[in-house]
Amino acid sequence: MNKTLGFIGGGNMASAILGGILSSGLVTKEQIIVTAKTNKTLSSLQEQFGIYTTHSNPEAAKQADILFLAVKPYLFPEIISEIKNSITEDTLLVSIAAGHSISSIETLFQKKIKLVRAMPNTPALVGEAMSALCTNANVSEAELTEIISIFNSFGTCEVVAETMMDTVIGVSGSSPAYVYLFIEAMADAAVADGMPRAQAYKFAAQSVLGAAKMVLETGTHPAILKDAVCSPGGTTIEAVAVLEQQGLRNAVLQAQRACVQKSKNMRNKANKPTSTP
Repeated sequence: MNKTLGFIGGGNMASAILGGILSSGLVTKEQIIVTAKTNKTLSSLQEQFGIYTTHSNPEAAKQADILFLAVKPYLFPEIISEIKNSITEDTLLVSIAAGHSISSIETLFQKKIKLVRAMPNTPALVGEAMSALCTNANVSEAELTEIISIFNSFGTCEVVAETMMDTVIGVSGSSPAYVYLFIEAMADAAVADGMPRAQAYKFAAQSVLGAAKMVLETGTHPAILKDAVCSPGGTTIEAVAVLEQQGLRNAVLQAQRACVQKSKNMRNKANKPTSTP
């Protein structure tokens, strides 16, 4: 890809995306510019990826053909005010922040922009992200195809209606944390039964990875795959019965819906008009 990619913000999500993009070979390190507030973050990014870094957000905005807005949602008004005069009508903006709708970002820029709203997740770092994309009316099909190629370079992505973005945050954006918690709990149980900690994490994590691949690659309903492991009167059904008794299914449902509601609340707050004196 013959484009310069800019990142405003160099936190965990930006780092995961950078690692995935560079590992894929889609662009070279010379085609990337990243900003951050602290020297510590800039030094870490330089050491990890060998990319050009700067404190200057306008510099990154001027140089980038595709500019990722990868800062916390509450910083958007400040950052956008700082860079809006540095982007051109050809700059393709990609927001990866929860809470800001396309319309709220357009309002902050106060000018015509090309905008993609994206929600990736941190497995981007190992090339296994699940990302969702939606765009405003100014993004062409060719430009969307270009963005899809970027997000597919570190995982897989789907174009969705913007109304689905809060749901996406619950089911994929935040869900790696739920899975890590599950893996940790499985490993703790194995350790309690005598397995060394490092080995317990490997057994648990590989089992989750394998189960996920079974769902994706066979296309079989998860309930059918679950039933195939549960022999009559066996060990697995005993475990499943306890999980049901303890409310695993309901806990996941309620946790994920709480995540989605939090996303909606953040978006509503970001979209609330600011009163003027």
